[in-house]
Amino acid sequence: MNNGHTRGILVGGVLAIALALAGSPVLAQDKQVELKFAHWLPAQHPLAKLGFIPWAKSVEAASKGSIKVTIYPAQQLGKAPNHYDMARDGIADLTWANPGYQADRFPIFGVSELPFQFSSPGPGSKALDAWYRAYAAKEMKDVHFCFAHIHIGALHSKKPITEPEQIKGMKIRPAHGTMAQYVTLLGGTSVQVSAPEARDALEKGVADAITFPWHSIVTFGIDKVVKYHTDMRLYAATFVWSMNKDFYKKLSASQKKVIDDHCSNEWAAKVGADWGNDEDSGQAILAKTPGHTIVKVTDAQRVAWRKAAEPLTATWLAKPNSSGIDTKEALASFRKTLEANNAAY
Repeated sequence: MNNGHTRGILVGGVLAIALALAGSPVLAQDKQVELKFAHWLPAQHPLAKLGFIPWAKSVEAASKGSIKVTIYPAQQLGKAPNHYDMARDGIADLTWANPGYQADRFPIFGVSELPFQFSSPGPGSKALDAWYRAYAAKEMKDVHFCFAHIHIGALHSKKPITEPEQIKGMKIRPAHGTMAQYVTLLGGTSVQVSAPEARDALEKGVADAITFPWHSIVTFGIDKVVKYHTDMRLYAATFVWSMNKDFYKKLSASQKKVIDDHCSNEWAAKVGADWGNDEDSGQAILAKTPGHTIVKVTDAQRVAWRKAAEPLTATWLAKPNSSGIDTKEALASFRKTLEANNAAY
């Protein structure tokens, strides 16, 4: 056999192998999938611009376009309290849910709603997410847990409030169930209305005060009704991004890696910081707004507020949970994680 003939056979063989590989699944482009992402905020809400949209664009870029994210805002696919179940049932592939909207369903996660725990939203989100990952597989086992994050809120009212005793007889719109319990504990009455309905309730005297994040007071026009803002890191509202398990399972290995990289503690911290810092910026805006007063609280007064909240922790520790999780151990672990992330208040 001459050398030219041999080279011809080799070249032909190489071409045949290359053609075979080109047609094989190993080198094939990932099949495009649509990820339906549902949330219940207005499309132009700051979290949409600072969290949802950047996350979606990053997923699309990292997957080279094979994961196309379609966002459904403003309760288009279901009511706000149903968003966790929407992810579970596949009505959406990914949802932004507030577990606190279904009181006592996720008792372990509920520790994050106790008052006076978080000092800042970025480190607080990083800590909450890192801590809860150990429990999510048991307590939220019917979804693929993506990540958790927070924002921090304060008390805004028609008169200055510095002492917990002043809440007695007041009507207050609470941020979630734990805040409602705190209001009741202090002798107040909870007024349960949605965020968009809160301004109307305050204008009509149905409510005297509201627990709300700082910038949202301006965003929702509530600054037209309440003029006093108590300077305490009163509470956190806590949120979970939940993914449908079947959607995750059907992804290719490389697509799963993209989702894993975006369902991370780093993204929890980023979303928590970007949105939470935007909310906190509202305090400076209100401080400069004529007619508004940032009400300062002394160390002794802050101690009194904390002491008045202690029964809430005792109630949480006594709550039964179906996951077999030791609540004392979970609380100790939670507080340790807050300290480790410089997030404790």
